[in-house]
Amino acid sequence: MFFSKLGLLHIDKDKVFSGYTLIPTYIGETVNLIDIEAKVVHQWNLPGRLGSLAYLLPGGNLLCSILTKDGPPVRQAKGGHILELDWDGNIVWEYVDHGQHHDFRRLSNGNTMYLGWKEIAAKEASRVRGGISGMEKDGKIYQDYIREISPSGKTVWEWSTSELEIENYPLADGVTRHEFAHANTCVELPNNQILLNFRNLDLIAILDKEKRHFVWEKRDILWGRPHDPHLLENGDILLFANGSQDIIAPARSNIIQFNKETGVETWRYEAPIAWTFYTSHMGGVERLPNGNTLITESVNGRVFEVTHGSELVWDYINPNFDSPIPSSKELGNSIFRAFRYSADSPELIGNL
Repeated sequence: MFFSKLGLLHIDKDKVFSGYTLIPTYIGETVNLIDIEAKVVHQWNLPGRLGSLAYLLPGGNLLCSILTKDGPPVRQAKGGHILELDWDGNIVWEYVDHGQHHDFRRLSNGNTMYLGWKEIAAKEASRVRGGISGMEKDGKIYQDYIREISPSGKTVWEWSTSELEIENYPLADGVTRHEFAHANTCVELPNNQILLNFRNLDLIAILDKEKRHFVWEKRDILWGRPHDPHLLENGDILLFANGSQDIIAPARSNIIQFNKETGVETWRYEAPIAWTFYTSHMGGVERLPNGNTLITESVNGRVFEVTHGSELVWDYINPNFDSPIPSSKELGNSIFRAFRYSADSPELIGNL
């Protein structure tokens, strides 16, 4: 995308949710915290390139993943080295799993949950349906696993996608067959459950950790390889629908909210002109305390905030071009997900 301006493009101070926005440049070497005027108020210099995400923890520490060279030959949003950095950038905790990718979370019990890849056994691989034939990696398919580790790094729980009835979950048309099934989000829920998103299945599901199977799921090809679902306080699901499919033209991304029990859509954001809001991959969404919605248009490095009435009240383009673009010598400004924190939040209070 061509940018005529970088940084803060627009702000409505009367309607924006005031706070600070965490800007982790995808595969970049720094994570910035900016105020509502887009001024950098704090910066973490990373000991490597960011794998995908970075979050603030209560107290102000930064939880992030660093890209490692080892691991499976699947590279999208790969990390491999999870780090917790204090406010001054010192490493206070770390864990290495070269298969780690996409999402990771600090759990309420103090453990850490993350997504990973590992090769699926030939017997299970033969059961994978759909996708583009012949697009395996050296004839192999890699499955997702979800692992929970203690602060000492001990695995206390793990689940893999090979535990599914694989034939019932065919890969979406047009995706490669080297992954089953490209999980990109894992969120801790009450009652020992996890909210998951599988991009290559167009599937959102809730996994019961004890029962080891889905207790709720919804699939919709019109989401077009979705990202970042949230279970809202009213029980609705909010998600980023990328719109990366060939059945609708022109391609456009949407933010969709629907009733989890009925599937009825209760809110949607879409740009008036399709091409002004679209990211083929990645993407983030966050419902803010004032009812507004923060949206990360990842590939274009754009973060913007809209009201419930879809009014644009904050618009920002990441000016940090430090994201290597695959198969190119150029650098981009992509952001996997951005996050907004109020000044009195547990993550920031006492640090600014």
